[in-house]
Amino acid sequence: MIMEVPFYGFESPWRLWLLLIIPALIVAYVLAVRRRSQQGMRYPNTTVLGQVLPKQSQWLRHVVVALSVLSLLALGVAWAQPLGQEKVPRERATVVVAVDISLSMTATDVAPTRMDAAKKAAASIVDQLPQGYNVALVEVSGSPTVRLSPTQDHNAVDRAIEVLTPKDSSAIGNGITTALAAVDQAPTASDGSVAPAMIILLSDGGNTNGQAPQQAAQQAGDKGVPVYAVEFGTANGYVDLDGQRQAVPPDSQMMQEIAQYSHGQYYTADNMSQVDSAAKSLHSELGYELQKKEITATAAGLSLIFAFVAAVGAVMLGVRFR
Repeated sequence: MIMEVPFYGFESPWRLWLLLIIPALIVAYVLAVRRRSQQGMRYPNTTVLGQVLPKQSQWLRHVVVALSVLSLLALGVAWAQPLGQEKVPRERATVVVAVDISLSMTATDVAPTRMDAAKKAAASIVDQLPQGYNVALVEVSGSPTVRLSPTQDHNAVDRAIEVLTPKDSSAIGNGITTALAAVDQAPTASDGSVAPAMIILLSDGGNTNGQAPQQAAQQAGDKGVPVYAVEFGTANGYVDLDGQRQAVPPDSQMMQEIAQYSHGQYYTADNMSQVDSAAKSLHSELGYELQKKEITATAAGLSLIFAFVAAVGAVMLGVRFR
């Protein structure tokens, strides 16, 4: 279980109204200091006053007051029960792995080929998922197909990934809608609830026919199914088809828009190091979910620290006045 610090709100925000007392206390303190300063001007013998009240104690007194106010502020925030976010392991989910098997994925700019790297990344991601997850496999070609419906047999998914072979053309938009159809095949829980779902698209972004990928990504986002787009390839990628060399640079804009429209994430995998990094990042994204958690203790701890330092300053002031 991994705790994150980001602030998320308050459980009892109405209690923050009591913090309005703090500005009033600050104003009262400033007025008191000014009044005392004006009274001090009546005494001409500043040497005697300097011996009684050294300048350092003036600054120390202000610091003590400031720390006391900060302690009160932190205590007020703690009383309002601040909320943070916590990453907790997902108990169940449906993950659809969509692998682009078009001919452009046979380019060797990502060794040994884009497709082999994508298959390696797909297998790595599946192997790191909790056993209770349902995993499906979709091959993205000119006619995307569900190669394996959602299953908890991750070894079967690995075997299905291994036998993927290149095919002509690529319909990425149709591949996303096919993946959404696979999500609907996932079994529901005993109480009828549906597990959260996500799609992992491993592709170079080359789209040759079918539905617009952005439109399909928007549909996925509307259904609450984010697409995690992992891009393979470099600007120098090429394939040899019918004796002719054709450039096949990845469509980075397309892949980024797919992730954006579906509320997912975008990753690049220009080399095997980045492939492994993307797989690990995806495991972190898919394996956990954010939940609210009260962080009152954190705010109370800050209040205690401020109060302790203020108390030390007050003791020092007391010693000076002896």
